Amino acid sequence: MQNIGEEICGEYLNHIIGCDFITYNITNPDIHGEIDVVGIKLLDKEIYVCEVATHTGGLQYVTNKRPDDYNRFYSKFKKDIDYAQKYFKGFKIIPMLWSPIVRISNESAKYNTYTELIRLKEKIHEEYELNLKLIINEKYKSALDDLKNYASKKTSAFSSPVMRLFQIEKNLDKHIARLAKSKKN
Repeated sequence: MQNIGEEICGEYLNHIIGCDFITYNITNPDIHGEIDVVGIKLLDKEIYVCEVATHTGGLQYVTNKRPDDYNRFYSKFKKDIDYAQKYFKGFKIIPMLWSPIVRISNESAKYNTYTELIRLKEKIHEEYELNLKLIINEKYKSALDDLKNYASKKTSAFSSPVMRLFQIEKNLDKHIARLAKSKKN
């Protein structure tokens, strides 16, 4: 079962990017581990391999009381990309990291999560010639807004609780605005 962050990612891949297939928590048969979300666009021959970290207090993994974001995500994306290369030959691989809140510390801070993610992005590009898409902070908010706008234009109910919530929220906003306007007249 996916968590809410994984569902948001999957719904974005489905409705905004247009993936034909979405799957969650796919187990890699070659190694220990799983890929949080995978989206596939068959005609375009694209595969999206996504890691999702929904930490509302800010992204930061720790190992032995030390920040470990770079090492943890490098290991995960290495496995994800190797999996995609092996089982989806000929597909364009698009790695994505989804996290709503990534703190950007000042230069004097001992550790800066954002800087570590940029370093990760550079390493993935250097090693695989792939562009790791960071769906964080403003881009995460924009993705949520895109999903809400998409949901607001649909009249049939969604099976996804996330999309149904967005649909209700946007339609409630429209309804309240109409009520407020009618009260002024």
